Amino acid sequence: METIQVQRSEGIVTIILDRPEVKNAIDGTMWDELLRTFRSIYERPDDRVVVLTGAGGEFCSGADVRTMGASVDERSALAAMREVSDVALALHRLPQPVIAKVRGVAAGAGCNLALAADLVVASSSARFSEIFSRRGLSVDFGGTWLLPRLVGLHRAKELAFFADVLSADEVHAMGLLNRVVPDDTLDGVVDEWASRLAAGPPLALSMTKKMLNESMANGMEQAVEEEARSQAVNFGTTDTAEAIQAFLNRRDPRFEGR
Repeated sequence: METIQVQRSEGIVTIILDRPEVKNAIDGTMWDELLRTFRSIYERPDDRVVVLTGAGGEFCSGADVRTMGASVDERSALAAMREVSDVALALHRLPQPVIAKVRGVAAGAGCNLALAADLVVASSSARFSEIFSRRGLSVDFGGTWLLPRLVGLHRAKELAFFADVLSADEVHAMGLLNRVVPDDTLDGVVDEWASRLAAGPPLALSMTKKMLNESMANGMEQAVEEEARSQAVNFGTTDTAEAIQAFLNRRDPRFEGR
């Protein structure tokens, strides 16, 4: 990998955006490497949880505008943007829980990369912006789907139209973040969450994630039917049997994902 680092330890996959000289702005190579990495994780049952973060004290300043240009024709621009969309979809489709660990700036596609995670933990010094309109662009990387679901339509429009740079506390107050913590405790908090998720039941967590992601499109009847089907699957797994036995024996369960 040229632009990202991928580290694995005890079921935790840490993806580090690694272009600190440009605040981890995403160029064509990074889009390709993120896509390949997300698709690889999807196929690896030993990968239990994913942590997204950036090198050099920054998360991601968005797409690298130096590699973009108004001179490209519409067809090639559309093809390039569909590659960006493929990355957003590959991240969304991951069955594993994803935690975004945000220091520094998260702007544009970098902001939506963070918000696309299942859990977002930010340093108190982090800054967020849907910066697109300042660059003469409309929102991408799934932001038009994510933002209304996370904060409601009117607040989503405020974020997208004005493209203000907001503090972690301001974004947390909107409900976009799970935690804001001092910078020196950020790593510890995310490590503890990641370890807890890695020790959890992979099949049950993946089905819960999928049902929650689809909840806005489902009615109550469909939701409870999906819950029933998922529980029927769980009851046939060794993980559920192990959890029951561990409860009876007053010990922590050891989940294997089967």
